[in-house]
Amino acid sequence: MTTIQHGRPRMRCRRTGPVIEWPRGFVALAKTAAIASSVPNMEKADRPMTRVEIAVVGVHVLDTHVLGITSIPEGSQGQLVPTIKISPAGTAGGTAVVLSRLGAAVRSFGAIGTDAMGDALLAMLCREGVDVGGLVRTTATQTSASVIPVRSNGDRPAWHCVGANAMLRLEDLNLDEVIRSSHLHLGGPEFLGGPAAGELLQYAKSNGLSTSVDILAAGDPGLLQWIADVLPHTDYLLPNDEQVLGLTGAADVLTGARCLLAAGAGCVAVTQGSKGAVVVSDAESVEVPAFAIDVVDTTGCGDAFSAGFILGRALGRDLREAARLGCATAAHVASGIGTDAGAYDFDVIEAFASGDHSATA
Repeated sequence: MTTIQHGRPRMRCRRTGPVIEWPRGFVALAKTAAIASSVPNMEKADRPMTRVEIAVVGVHVLDTHVLGITSIPEGSQGQLVPTIKISPAGTAGGTAVVLSRLGAAVRSFGAIGTDAMGDALLAMLCREGVDVGGLVRTTATQTSASVIPVRSNGDRPAWHCVGANAMLRLEDLNLDEVIRSSHLHLGGPEFLGGPAAGELLQYAKSNGLSTSVDILAAGDPGLLQWIADVLPHTDYLLPNDEQVLGLTGAADVLTGARCLLAAGAGCVAVTQGSKGAVVVSDAESVEVPAFAIDVVDTTGCGDAFSAGFILGRALGRDLREAARLGCATAAHVASGIGTDAGAYDFDVIEAFASGDHSATA
């Protein structure tokens, strides 16, 4: 029988079940990490804005990056590499980290295992200032995890275990906590399933929240049908170009984005890798170039774009400026290893976005 344990912000909870004690030393670890962290957004009094409150729901993953991969050793042979690093990730978890660094007040909701990987993921999210009270823990399977061999050009194939992300159900979410925020970001609606994800988004919008959705699976027409209930309640859909073309069968991104608008999405912001982003609404379409940087690892760039774009819109920026913030945030993440790469805050990203760093005209 599956057991789901419900976490709360103080690392202890009484929800509908018994009190759950976190592993020995975990609370001290999380507090120590938060205090010692040099991440700019940790409880600073001089935040660059009135804090936007954002609920992030869905996929949370622990990534292990292996840098400097040129080939997979044959047989049982070994290979020395310069760096191995773990980081919080996922279309919810990674976006939560970046939003928190940019100064938002972030509450994270999802499912992780009761294993050591789950402990590590929680500690890293706490270190980044993310409220983890909405994360539930399951004894049925492990925490979702990926192993990512990073090539010299930044490409990153991956081995992935779905794990606890597949266990999350709508009834595991404390909806009263979700709607305390002003915006709901749903990362990976495929795991909740279209009807349940649509119900969640509809509930959020009926309570005054704006919404955004980032899909995880590769695009195909079957997936579009599966998440059809999601789109009418989605203010901002945040796919990449391959997903748009796969979902719609369109010959180009603009046409595909317009197909997604016709399916119900309010606005479609499409990431295009080194080409930047294109944003399409009923009123306009804008293209924003990528920034010229030395790419180290592109893991989490889509999540970083989502964070910058969402926050830009929450702060009243127009579509072009929000997309530029998204591209600037993605550029900072791509210049290091993992979604939590580097040390930046909103002021750093905004200054970078205002400069002339475009990779293309």
